[in-house]
Amino acid sequence: MGWMKGWRMLLAAVGIATVAGGVALVHAEDAAPRATAPATAAPTPLAPAPRAAKVVPQDPSFLNYSYAPLIKKVAPAVVNIYTTRMVRNAGPLIFNDPFFQQFFGDRFGGQPQEQRSLGSGVIVRPNGIVVTNHHVIDGADEIVVVLNDRREFKAKVVVDDERSDLAVLKLDTDSTSLPTLQFRDSDSIEVGDVVFAIGNPFGVGQTVTHGIVSAVARTQMGISDYEFFIQTDAAINPGNSGGALVGLDGKLFGINTMILSRSGGSQGVGFAIPANMVARVVDAALNGGKIIRPWFGATGQEITADLADSLGLDRPGGVLINGVYKGGPADRAGLKVGDIVLELDGRQVDSPAALVSLLAVRKVGGEASLHVIRDHKEMTLKVPLVAAPEVPKRDETVLPAHHIFAGAKVANLSPALAEELRVDAMEKGVIVTAIQRGSPAAQRGLRPGDIFVSINGKPVKSVAELNAVWGDYAGEMTVKVKRGDEVITGVFRQ
Repeated sequence: MGWMKGWRMLLAAVGIATVAGGVALVHAEDAAPRATAPATAAPTPLAPAPRAAKVVPQDPSFLNYSYAPLIKKVAPAVVNIYTTRMVRNAGPLIFNDPFFQQFFGDRFGGQPQEQRSLGSGVIVRPNGIVVTNHHVIDGADEIVVVLNDRREFKAKVVVDDERSDLAVLKLDTDSTSLPTLQFRDSDSIEVGDVVFAIGNPFGVGQTVTHGIVSAVARTQMGISDYEFFIQTDAAINPGNSGGALVGLDGKLFGINTMILSRSGGSQGVGFAIPANMVARVVDAALNGGKIIRPWFGATGQEITADLADSLGLDRPGGVLINGVYKGGPADRAGLKVGDIVLELDGRQVDSPAALVSLLAVRKVGGEASLHVIRDHKEMTLKVPLVAAPEVPKRDETVLPAHHIFAGAKVANLSPALAEELRVDAMEKGVIVTAIQRGSPAAQRGLRPGDIFVSINGKPVKSVAELNAVWGDYAGEMTVKVKRGDEVITGVFRQ
């Protein structure tokens, strides 16, 4: 076969290069000038260093070391996940035009097509609770889970948490008890721990790869809101997503989720969501399906080398607090702007993402301990673990037809809504949550996520105020909205 011939040629080339290198070393050594001892000096020969004798192991047990018993124990709890969804193949551009479809509908559009994908998952409860990645099942119309012994079960989604890239499924097992994996406390995982990645790469079937934990607490990967990944050099490839990363104790270290690769294949840099985060999402699935995470009520920035120097720190590390929400948990704990948070419950905090992720694995209720530096003095603060409040109430409203921004759905921002919409929890005022297609709001450039700052210089603090201002004024209006980090100004007429 062609590919076998290619491999033979590659191996031959490697072998030649190795031999050539060895010959070159020998030649270089031979070419060097040799020192000649005087005829009268008898050189003293150097005794060679003693070598340990090589012997055949006498104890047969030394020949039987294997990870096979461990893999036989854990592999049955790792499953293959097959998803199907129907997508409409786009037809010619004119057929997708709303004006054209108003008269002719979809009769000229593309035909629905079946799209399939695959991934992996882990059974964590004997009654058929399976955890996988959000991106494995996202948009699926049908989910089929295939066990290690080839049994198949249909699954339904119990929790789909895009923010952590995790999803929890329930299999229709008809009371059949299934093999499971137990969670390991991922805070105890260390660099150098031996791990195994189990999944279904490329759809070839269940596969086990082996490596070590290369790093812990990796952040700023840009794939989810809560990032505190375990990094491993165990080979992870497409299809491994949602599979298990297990340790020598047979417990679940994490859920494999991503690789860094230029080629699309494994290059020894894979990432797994820690078991503590996974356990938090599973717990929510078993208790009503709603994930409620603690709200911190403060924002901060990473401390770089330059910033550490200006703050008089001997090294970079920690999070510099630059905003505290009045009346929020951080404020109630006594945290102030300018404080440096070094640890949360004994875990090192090196970035805002790490701080957010460490909070996200904790349950609402009780408190967390913050190790803080203030004015070069260390102290401990106790922050209450409470849910983000919906104060003020959102009062979500679609602006009416006579409004210059008719068709925009707006709401009062609260910490709870800010978390839901993934905007800065420090923001207040009125936010655009949706825009009707083709509406005056859309034509005038308003976008979901825009926050009204002011109208004719008057701050907009609530939906009621927004409606009142538009109702009372009929002339030229100067509107300021915040979009991301920018404030945009527009001038409009009724």
